[in-house]
Amino acid sequence: MIFYEPAKRDRAALPHDPFKALVAPRPIGWVTTQSAAGAVNLAPYSFFNGFTSSPHLIGFSSEGLKDSVTFAAETREFVWNMATFSLRDAMNATSASLPRGDSEFLHAGLAMAASRLVKPPRVTQSPAVFECKVTQIINLINAAGGATDAHLVIGEVIGVHIDEKFIKNGMVDTAAMQPIARCGYHDYAVVDRVFSLKRPG
Repeated sequence: MIFYEPAKRDRAALPHDPFKALVAPRPIGWVTTQSAAGAVNLAPYSFFNGFTSSPHLIGFSSEGLKDSVTFAAETREFVWNMATFSLRDAMNATSASLPRGDSEFLHAGLAMAASRLVKPPRVTQSPAVFECKVTQIINLINAAGGATDAHLVIGEVIGVHIDEKFIKNGMVDTAAMQPIARCGYHDYAVVDRVFSLKRPG
């Protein structure tokens, strides 16, 4: 078994950092934000997850102070759009570094729909969407207490959109939605089948 300390990784043997391939699969934070001036941004984040169910808290982490973090800090709102297998190319297109002011929605051929409770719009084609109010923005630190250029945005879900065709017997049919997840490098996974395990009593 290989062992290494992250800062001392043998880059000849492991030229690409295994970290992102090992913390996998990771849900994709396909996040819409809007600036105080009304500019809209749509970007995918591979460091994203849910943190608690009461209240519903989700968060995405940005390596660098990008528009998503800046806009979320200005308006204290964001929207999460589920990225699915059918939307994989559009999701990937929204990761492009576009000139400021250019629309990721237009670039990716996506339709924009108004949210109900927050200003940032949602991706019309996404089968599930969370409208969120920012609760915290945390500048992450390392084990020595030193600052990093990573920013964790946490939001409370205040509104949920679900395409009703994916509701079966009162439950969401996750496999039918085919959400995609990041697996590191250029690799992704798709949830197209699930299995059940009952928690021990």
